[in-house]
Formats: sequence, structure tokens, C-alpha cells
Amino acid sequence: MLSVQMEQRVNLKFLVKLGKTFTEANAMLKEVYGNECLFRTHVFERFKRFKEGRETTEDDPRPGRPLTSKTDENMKTLGTRFESLEAVKAKATEVLNQLTEAGFQQWKSRMERCRDRQGEYIEGEKVATVIGNE
Repeated sequence: MLSVQMEQRVNLKFLVKLGKTFTEANAMLKEVYGNECLFRTHVFERFKRFKEGRETTEDDPRPGRPLTSKTDENMKTLGTRFESLEAVKAKATEVLNQLTEAGFQQWKSRMERCRDRQGEYIEGEKVATVIGNE
């Protein structure tokens, strides 16, 4: 079964081969998929690629850092990082015991701000402003 995104890519490729314009193809995808429709910019990028003769609907390979965390050697040791659930509990208890009252209050205050902003990420100068207004 194709994912909704892959299905839309295949349908877009079909619409390009039928000679539909971008506007027509985008409108048809919106009509069929409604809220699950790809963003207009994504549709345009795919439309342009298909128009230029691209045949595959798969994503391009992405350059970047290699996935060194998934080597065979690392996968073998993945389950041995902690000896048991008790070891995890002990480590968590150790970290919590090292937390000072002031550190706990600061953490609690940050969690409340995050909750009040419904998880909105605050960065840079805004953090100083928000912390200063407490």
C-alpha cells in the first residue's frame, strides 16, 4: 500500500503525462486529497521535475553525515548500554538527587512556560526577556 504522499506523487506524474498545467494538477490534487494534500511548493517542485522528464517518484538521496550510529558494531552493543531496568532507574535516581532545589524550580518554571505557550520553542533574546519577566 502506498503512503498518501507517494500516491499523490504518482498521480501528479500521471497528470503531467496527460498534459495538465500546474494549476489544474494542483487543483485536482486538492480536490481529491483535501487537507492531506501536499503543500503547493512541494507539488510545484515535483511537477517541474516530472515536466523535465523525471520518471521516479522516490526522494533524491540526501547528502550529509553518514549514519554512523547504525553500524553493525553499534547495533550489537545497543542492548548492552544498560545492564537492566534497575540500572536505568539507579542512573535516573542519581541524576535527580544531584538536582538542587534552585535547579528544580528553574526546570519547573521552564516546563510551565512551555506548557503555557503550548510547546512553542523560545530562543535567543526571547528567553532572556521571558526569564527576566518572572
